[in-house]
Amino acid sequence: MFKNNKTFSSFSVNDMEKAKDFYANVLGVDIEDGTMPGIFSLALPANKITIYTKPNHTPATFTVLNFIVDGVDKAVDELAAKGVQFEHYDYDKLKTDEKGIVRGYGPTVAWFKDPAGNILSVMDDK
Repeated sequence: MFKNNKTFSSFSVNDMEKAKDFYANVLGVDIEDGTMPGIFSLALPANKITIYTKPNHTPATFTVLNFIVDGVDKAVDELAAKGVQFEHYDYDKLKTDEKGIVRGYGPTVAWFKDPAGNILSVMDDK
């Protein structure tokens, strides 16, 4: 039924200006204002991601957006230099190193949060 339909993803934030600043100036993503107030999109080459303000926003407890990068260590170092703090996990099958990077459980990945508390990641394409 939907195999030929275009799709996009969306998630909420609680502060539009903080979100725009984070995505544009910290992550370096081009943003496009939405057609309605309180909405903007990330201008990514393959996907459209719409971000909207929600007065009763609750951060997602799971990863809402993964950035595929060429070198997680390099991305973590660059983001950490901009003040991004990475999550640390110590589960049976998911342990991060001192930089917040998981290695050896599948793709190399590191998780961090946007200003609204949504979980994002940088991940190797391997």
